[in-house]
Amino acid sequence: MASRHTILLVQPTRAASSRTFFDFPTVYEAMDEVVKMYEKQLKQLNPSIPHITYDITHLLRFVDDLVDLSALVFDPRTKQYSPHSKEWVKSKIYENLKQQAGGGR
Repeated sequence: MASRHTILLVQPTRAASSRTFFDFPTVYEAMDEVVKMYEKQLKQLNPSIPHITYDITHLLRFVDDLVDLSALVFDPRTKQYSPHSKEWVKSKIYENLKQQAGGGR
């Protein structure tokens, strides 16, 4: 599943105008984008701190606090995109970070 085309649908705030999407060749790259979104928010909130550290629970809370987040993952067998919830995204982020910490994918 990791190498499947993935579309992230994101709505960070209640404003309909905050809706956006991101397009990635793999699930891993899509999950990396969610982490980057969180890190960007941390930098914006703490501009004077050069090196910010955080815990996985903070990252997962960020995901929970998004008004909407879902992923559409292409299934070559059915030639359709399968929808996935925030909970699925959080589990994939965790798997991705765990694999990165272990030295590979």
